[in-house]
Amino acid sequence: MSSEEPAEGAFADGSSGTPNTPAPKTPEPSGVDLARVALRAAKEQARARGDAAQQKKQARRGGLRSGARADGRDPLTLGSAINRLITERGWETPAAVGGVMGRWPQIVGDDLANHCVPQRYDEDERVLTVQCDSTAWATQLRLMAPQLVARLNEDLGHGTVRLIKVHGPGGPARRFGPLRAPGSTGPGDTYG
Repeated sequence: MSSEEPAEGAFADGSSGTPNTPAPKTPEPSGVDLARVALRAAKEQARARGDAAQQKKQARRGGLRSGARADGRDPLTLGSAINRLITERGWETPAAVGGVMGRWPQIVGDDLANHCVPQRYDEDERVLTVQCDSTAWATQLRLMAPQLVARLNEDLGHGTVRLIKVHGPGGPARRFGPLRAPGSTGPGDTYG
């Protein structure tokens, strides 16, 4: 084989492939397309020069300054700042439950709110603990607990409150009487 003959599978013009397949032609850009490309490049260069000049000017003036439009450096209203803090820290659920505790009379009604007060919310267990001032109101709240859980989950989002623990009135602390024998461990010391 001579050096002028093409290698097997290659053509004399240097392309490879089958002899009947024409080489794909790329369309040459027309004058309008070239003008669009040139205009886009000129705009990008002008924007870059403008940004550089703006940064130089701000550096000479002593740093960034506030303009007529709002940006991230403008002061926030108190409500916006608190909402941003709650979102950043992941306090949405505790804040919502705290709001429910503040609106307790509107949620359960004035009668029940006068006798039953929410004490705490356990976020891990999703349990709301409520203290009642009498055993009758504690029983009433225990009967209403499923409806109350459904109502709270409507306000707070599904699954926020799983259970309501109801505590009756707390009695006085149990103390030993004045006739306690010295050294005794209480009433259980007589049983073996």
